[in-house]
Amino acid sequence: MRVLLAGESWVVHETHHKGFDHFNSTVFDTGADAFIAAAKEQGIEVEQMYGHDVPAKFPRTAEALSAYDVIIISDIGYNSFVLTPETWKGGQRSDNSLEALAQWTRDGGGLMMAGGYLSFQGINAIANFGRSPIADVLPISMIPGDDRVEVPQGAAVSETGAEHELAGLCAGAPELLGYNEIVAREDAVVQATVGEDVLLATREVGTGRSLAWASDIGPHWCPQEFLDWDGFAPLVGGMLRWLAGEPVNTSAR
Repeated sequence: MRVLLAGESWVVHETHHKGFDHFNSTVFDTGADAFIAAAKEQGIEVEQMYGHDVPAKFPRTAEALSAYDVIIISDIGYNSFVLTPETWKGGQRSDNSLEALAQWTRDGGGLMMAGGYLSFQGINAIANFGRSPIADVLPISMIPGDDRVEVPQGAAVSETGAEHELAGLCAGAPELLGYNEIVAREDAVVQATVGEDVLLATREVGTGRSLAWASDIGPHWCPQEFLDWDGFAPLVGGMLRWLAGEPVNTSAR
């Protein structure tokens, strides 16, 4: 299985003021380490493309995307896919990678979007995927504005009882600390909820598949307790195998 994860990285630039003096520091960090490790535990290798590489390096045609079976977008906004260096800096035409991604999904690919501050609509709605070409192939629709739901006290994860290959993989999951509010489409299957809202939903679109996971795949919304849960790796493996059209390990339930 060939899996590409786009996003889940960031650069933090801080200014430290100490009396009359100040200095700057810069740190690069990633949020996908636990997810990638869980996939590896399940025998699945995940290639990560850091956020700063997406504008120049994310595949822009369905043919180029065909090198992968599953593509995950996590915590990186719409602008990073459409403001290519050619267009942003040079004022030149460039292929729209999200149009290609939508077509690739309809033609048999497996597309996943995971939650975060720059997923779905995101903080202040600047992720802006509700107006993107992939909105029509996801299993959910998005609310117009900021869709974050912060639950620092914890929100319970519940199975819906829907009949599906992924049913049971969220049973016994620890609470989450937040998520993006999303609404399931009529032809989607909702396997799990968080609080009163959708957590895990799937859809078959064309000959492909799409999946939405409304919370983080790492901190802060997905707390360490969730990442340490013995069901986390089977859940990750199950989602990726379902997207790739491979059998899901039912013994993990």
